[in-house]
Order: sequence, then C-alpha cells, then structure tokens
Amino acid sequence: MSVRKGRITVTVDRELVEAANKAVASGRASSLSTWVNAALAERAAHERRLRGIQQVLADYEAKFGVITEAELVAQQRADRRAAIVVQPRKTS
Repeated sequence: MSVRKGRITVTVDRELVEAANKAVASGRASSLSTWVNAALAERAAHERRLRGIQQVLADYEAKFGVITEAELVAQQRADRRAAIVVQPRKTS
C-alpha cells in the first residue's frame, strides 16, 4: 500500500531549486519531489518538537512560576562557569 500524495504549486527561491536539483543529480535524492517532501517532513518534525518544548515550559511555569530574566541570566553564568573549554592541539 502506498502513501497518498497531494499535488501543490509553490514558489521557491532559485538557490533552493538549484540545491535540490544538485541533490538529485548526485544521487542524494531520487527526485525533486522526494527532496522537497523530505524537507517538509523535517520542518514538520521540528515544529512538533518546538510545540513539545513550549508545552513542557508552560507546565513547569504553571507549577513553579514564571522563569524570570534574572533566573535565566544566573543560569547562563553558572553554565559558563561549569563549561569545559576544549581547544585544538597546537601543531608545530
């Protein structure tokens, strides 16, 4: 059984069309439609994750109160203090 597809007409930046055509030409996508479908699927998944994060934040704030700007700044400072700085090895 195959998934039913819908046909749409869209206007897309020329550079994106060129990138899609290069993906098809190089074998990274089987067709322009496949490439666009994958991009839309990635965007839809991204949007679902954002909604999930928003819900978690809303639930947290409902239980513990609104996170203030001062709390965000304090956490950012604490994160910076706890960070491990990794630098590349120097070559001679």
